[in-house]
Amino acid sequence: MMTGFDYLWIIVASYLLGSVPFGLVLTRLFGGGDIRNVGSGNIGATNVLRTGKRAVAALTLILDAGKGAFAVILAAHFIDANAAALAGLIAIIGHCFPVWIGFKGGKGVATYLAVMSALDIRYGLIFAVLWLGTAFVTRYSSLAALVATMGATIGAFVLTGNNADNINAIPIFMTVMTGLIWVRHHANIGRLLSGQETKIGKKADQK
Repeated sequence: MMTGFDYLWIIVASYLLGSVPFGLVLTRLFGGGDIRNVGSGNIGATNVLRTGKRAVAALTLILDAGKGAFAVILAAHFIDANAAALAGLIAIIGHCFPVWIGFKGGKGVATYLAVMSALDIRYGLIFAVLWLGTAFVTRYSSLAALVATMGATIGAFVLTGNNADNINAIPIFMTVMTGLIWVRHHANIGRLLSGQETKIGKKADQK
């Protein structure tokens, strides 16, 4: 059983890990200025790529993913799988709402993928297949993320077994994670519905 102290340190440590704005820090460090003044203003790897610094964008992607995976692995090592799922959720919240920059963070997709993969590699594989398939067919990165997160969550419910002696809360936490990702993509959803969303490989003024 998790104690109140267990919940406290998991929440605090995971939030602090998730809230590190690597995109902002790395872009400034490598002479790209304030990433919040570029493109969408997002601190994630996709927007970092708009600076033209591919290596910085790749490093941002790795670190944004790594912080989510590390939070999960840390909680799983010291407590259990349910604590790891909680840690993953809080890390994603930290990424989306980092205290250091006014709670205006990224959309959390890379962190989400790493969290899922760290919880169970099967969830990560479901996400990857759905994301790649949707992106290939539609060329919409945002739609691919929405489909992949939903599919991975459904997969978690199907693949995770519960019994009276061993309740697995991972699918429940993943449902909340997916809800958060969808909320963070509300503007993209609006553009998808209106046909104004930018496709992969196109600039904002090209459809």
